Amino acid sequence: MAVYMTALTNRSESTLRFLALGDSYTIGESVDPDQRWPEQWARMVNAQGGDIVQPVTVIAQTGWTTDELMHGIEAADPPGTWDLVSLLIGVNNQYRGRSLENFEAEFRQLAETAIGLSHEGAQRVQALSIPDWGQTPFGAGCGRDRRQISLEIDAFNDCAGAVCASLNIAFLDITALTRRHSKETGMHAEDGLHPSAQMHHLWAKALLFTKKFGRLGLRAREKDNNHE
Repeated sequence: MAVYMTALTNRSESTLRFLALGDSYTIGESVDPDQRWPEQWARMVNAQGGDIVQPVTVIAQTGWTTDELMHGIEAADPPGTWDLVSLLIGVNNQYRGRSLENFEAEFRQLAETAIGLSHEGAQRVQALSIPDWGQTPFGAGCGRDRRQISLEIDAFNDCAGAVCASLNIAFLDITALTRRHSKETGMHAEDGLHPSAQMHHLWAKALLFTKKFGRLGLRAREKDNNHE
């Protein structure tokens, strides 16, 4: 399990702590740690005048399903509450053929856990959709029906989106990005399955323009100005 804990000392009032929960897509399998989307997003916010603590705290592992992420969170026992919590999980549930009913129950538990870890509840929780691995070079050569993979990914994302809506959690669609750019050069890591740093950049940029987290840098800058 990969858990990167940020220091809690010498924090200014505008400093924001970011906890990223997930699987290989969050840990950044096959890319350098500073190139995974949580780190790229944090740098983008900081460039706008925000103050996101880096490295971002990550609880994620390649291959994790929803229940395994829950066990990982329990084992890590992240201290305190967080200014921002992200949740990206479910691809391995689909890959292993687990049921939607099982996913819905466990995803809801994770979403509620994320709310509990955020010091502003659902207002600072962001879920991201499951990318379509069927559109990758690995997916093309794995022998499985790519259309069926896409249909199942859509079903899992519809389920996750409905859970998020019921809990007032923002849900960002990055699946469309993986499909739109899947045939472009440089969008996949060397393993042909996981996203490259360039794809992680697209996800981070999409998150930057969301209503909820896209204004964190501006809010931090406004807060500092109000203290002057």
